[in-house]
Amino acid sequence: MKRTLLKELFAGFLRTRHILRHFRRLALLESVTRTGVGREVPPSLAQQLVAAATSDIPALLERLESHVDGLSETQADTIRARVGPNEVDHEKPLRWWVHLWHCYKTPFSLLLSVLAVVSYVTHDLKATVVISAMVVLATLIRFVQEGKSNRAADRLKAMVHTTATVVRRDPSEEAAPLFDRYYGVHLHVKPARRVELPIKLLVPGDVVLLSAGDMIPADCRLLSAKDLFVSQAAMTGESLPVEKFAEQRDRSVANPLELDDILFMGTTVVSGSATAVVLTTGNRTYFGALAQRVTAHDPAPTQFQIGVNRVSWLLIRFMFVMAPLVLAINVATKHDWLEAVLFALAVAVGLTPEMLPMIVTSTLAKGAVMMSRRKVIVKRLDAIQNFGAMNVLCTDKTGTLTQDKIFLARNTDVWGEPSDAVLEYAYLNSYYQTGLKNLLDVAVLNHVEVHRELEVGTAFRKVDEIPFDFQRRRMSVVVAEHDAHHLLISKGAVEEILAATTRVRHGEIDEPLTPELLARVRDVTASLNGEGLRVVAVAVKEMPPAKEVYGVADESDLTLIGYVAFLDPPKESSAPALKALAAHGVAVKVLTGDNELVTAKICKEVGLPANSILLGADVERMSDQELAAAVEAHDLFARLTPVHKERIVRRLKDNGHVVGFMGDGINDAAALRTADIGISVDSGVDIAKEAADIILLEKSLLVLEEGVVEGRKTFANMLKYLKMTASSNFGNVFSVLVASAFLPFLPMLPMQLLVQNLLYDISQIAIPFDHVDEELLARPQRWNPGDIGRFMLFFGPISSIFDITTFLMMWFVFGANTVEAQTLFQSGWFVVGLLTQTLIVHMIRTRKIPFIESRAARPLMVMTGVIMAVGLFLPMGPLSHYFKLQPLPPLYFVFLPLILLAYMGLTQAMKGFYARRFGWQ
Repeated sequence: MKRTLLKELFAGFLRTRHILRHFRRLALLESVTRTGVGREVPPSLAQQLVAAATSDIPALLERLESHVDGLSETQADTIRARVGPNEVDHEKPLRWWVHLWHCYKTPFSLLLSVLAVVSYVTHDLKATVVISAMVVLATLIRFVQEGKSNRAADRLKAMVHTTATVVRRDPSEEAAPLFDRYYGVHLHVKPARRVELPIKLLVPGDVVLLSAGDMIPADCRLLSAKDLFVSQAAMTGESLPVEKFAEQRDRSVANPLELDDILFMGTTVVSGSATAVVLTTGNRTYFGALAQRVTAHDPAPTQFQIGVNRVSWLLIRFMFVMAPLVLAINVATKHDWLEAVLFALAVAVGLTPEMLPMIVTSTLAKGAVMMSRRKVIVKRLDAIQNFGAMNVLCTDKTGTLTQDKIFLARNTDVWGEPSDAVLEYAYLNSYYQTGLKNLLDVAVLNHVEVHRELEVGTAFRKVDEIPFDFQRRRMSVVVAEHDAHHLLISKGAVEEILAATTRVRHGEIDEPLTPELLARVRDVTASLNGEGLRVVAVAVKEMPPAKEVYGVADESDLTLIGYVAFLDPPKESSAPALKALAAHGVAVKVLTGDNELVTAKICKEVGLPANSILLGADVERMSDQELAAAVEAHDLFARLTPVHKERIVRRLKDNGHVVGFMGDGINDAAALRTADIGISVDSGVDIAKEAADIILLEKSLLVLEEGVVEGRKTFANMLKYLKMTASSNFGNVFSVLVASAFLPFLPMLPMQLLVQNLLYDISQIAIPFDHVDEELLARPQRWNPGDIGRFMLFFGPISSIFDITTFLMMWFVFGANTVEAQTLFQSGWFVVGLLTQTLIVHMIRTRKIPFIESRAARPLMVMTGVIMAVGLFLPMGPLSHYFKLQPLPPLYFVFLPLILLAYMGLTQAMKGFYARRFGWQ
């Protein structure tokens, strides 16, 4: 994310890495996977994990001073005070003096320092003072700006929460036996409770509950597990999930990653459920040991960074070519080595975009802060560019187009008639499952009257469960009613339940599922779907109480009982948000695992065309080439698996689109990683938030549309500086060459050139706060380094035309054509050069007529006005002799506005020609 092509030579470039270190904690898993480094950890840690894996649970809990019901709050606070928070140290914040040193030790500041030393040695104290002031000012500006950016990054990072479900027991539980034994007093002990805690508050000894979608919060030992599959790709590089068990089967295993009952911080639960006790936290985890090695490896640069580096290298090549050329010409024509060297150094400084790191840092940080005010948290700052360039958004239906407030609308038997029995079975299934409870489960559990009527707490006992996964798309629980028999209750997608069903219940009678009945069942569910209801089938199977452990194989020969149907109405904001996204050039494609009938009805209500829907089964049969064509022809995709979503996103990218994917579930993680810009929500599962680049504090397309606009503003302001710097520096090359070749003296003294360069740089500090024309926000903005080079060739020579015009005016009109009159010549070019350079930002910031049709933001207007006033004051005021300038004659100020107006007019005309031929970005 932060490595640049200029890391060795150009260490000061792209100081966004100074901010981005604050976000590395959120993206470190990706770094571990990509780099593949640090697979080995200290032997002592490996031994500890192996010992914990082979210990019996009571002894392990005693060693951790814990209990099967977890720790009390008091115990946890005591341990936390001893071991610290559950955080992995990556790059610690720099101390202020170290940060100040980093801000100074850029090639530009070092070059200026050398120039100051040379000036001091040659007894030019005025130049020494001015150049030293430039170094101090440039360093302090960067120091202050990066400090603000870092603090903003910390505040944004704090907005993204990752929690774990922890078991907390009553503190009086420890004291109860003692009171009973010695005082005969029976203390009332409250049952252990589940609490959601930020991961950083976990301590060794905490008992955590895990289900599908959870990120493992620390290194843990399993206490119990049910069909638990964990993705350890970040640790081992293996893409397939690994099954974990509550006991270590092979006690000869020495490799910690092969242990059956150990879970590692940073891995994720793919399916199943478990209870585990925390062994180690923070830097003492396996992940913490790896992180210390991974932080030394930078991820590959993004396309935006590569593009900025190309422009930077282009300007640096100009510097390395032109500075020696200027030196050679001046030595040949003026025969003064020292003066020629100083001037060549000053030209080199003038040709380098020394403010680029600060501008990029400030613009990204300001953009991230502004987006956070619109409830959009930027987790990876470079993602702002992709956010602005996004032209296709793939999103789920639930919670995005709909209100995400699901309520149970119907509970019917197989024939569509109301049935309380179906609700009772569905309630038992939702109540006893320990996996990931979705909004459908919550809607069922809201019917608390069922809990009372069934006497769930006393009449039923949970025997086992078969957790949900995205292949079966159903989950089952096994309960015992008064221990008389076992009842398997399965709930899930209609087609998946039907695949395991052989009978249907009709009143009190169970009938075989014949083709005729199957067709009738599908008619009933299709009718419910047509009403916009999401249908979940419920089936049962009675079994003798002969065993306590059940698996997927037991989900067979089921009896279909009926359906529970849910309503999730569309949001009122969905239709306006979709129109706004379309107006900004973003096409929305709906990718959902739901069925096509419900999807079509919701999409019609929010204004999306629902004429043609591509189903997951169709995606499965298509080749990559066929799918690439299909994704362009369809906007709605239903009955998709996670693999289907990832394939669709990949094909859209291959077709040349910049693709955003918005998702919040474990089934969205693969597509989130594949997309150019992954978007999740703060309420999403851990793995989805970890895979995303952008986190929304509110799951709404309206919020997303506002974020897209803000991202485009940020990117547009960065492009302004890049285009302005490239074109201005390119023009200066020609001006310096012409002046050096034909003048008998230097066109400007090194100190004057440096002061002009410093003033120009200061005028650009306000660029991050500038307005952006609505026309530029109306369409995606893609990064194309070739556009910068072409822009430079078109607009750079314009400033040279008016520089040469100024040379001729000073030479012939004002007679500044001798060495004795060189101060007048230099003063005249100093003013024209500074004013044209300062005005260029107003000219290229908009396609429109500046100051009339499009006006810059007040900070930029004020800053450029102040710098232009300073530029006029220096030769005309009492400080002129310090800079070896002199007051200009009144006639000069007659020609000056004519030169500036002609410069602006020619630039405006060139903008029209350029925009018609190449477009304007």
